[in-house]
Amino acid sequence: MNPFKQLIRSSIATILIAGSLQMLQAAEAPSQVDDFSNANANSLGLPRMHVDDTSAGGKTAPTYKIADGVFSAKGEIVPPRGQPGWASTVLLLDPQGQAVDASQYEGILLRVRVNKGNLSISANSTEITNFDYHAAPIVRQSGSDFHEVKIPFASMKRAWSEQTRLNTKTIASLSLTAFSLQKASFDFEIDEVRFY
Repeated sequence: MNPFKQLIRSSIATILIAGSLQMLQAAEAPSQVDDFSNANANSLGLPRMHVDDTSAGGKTAPTYKIADGVFSAKGEIVPPRGQPGWASTVLLLDPQGQAVDASQYEGILLRVRVNKGNLSISANSTEITNFDYHAAPIVRQSGSDFHEVKIPFASMKRAWSEQTRLNTKTIASLSLTAFSLQKASFDFEIDEVRFY
């Protein structure tokens, strides 16, 4: 083969591969995820999703409300037999549920008020296929004011799977989850979720 033609083919192949790799790279995550100023969509313009344990046989009954820039969730957790009960709000980071790159940030920041029950936040990586996402509890603090909670990515753990490091370049969504091992009520309010 002519050396000039071989060089051109090699150059075209390199350009195509580089272009494909660039398309596979996740978009950079914006810092603001949700300030709850819109009743129907998060700060990225994406609808919030609510899921709970009823698909697994539980009878958890959550209610959600957004008013004056504050998201409120409350209800009664009634777990399925032999499993924890839960109610979760999912904040998508991409319209197609694709991963975004949050590696420029240290973690997740919330302004929250936990009035009753257990609450956690998870960073949902596209690399995790069994739903055991990296999560951290949000500890209830005394007083009636909202308080700022910073959750470093490095502190987030998986519950039942082998502990792996969270790949912050593959986060598709964040989930706020009320949970309990037995029947219990929950009540929390959040006015901001963002990366820091």
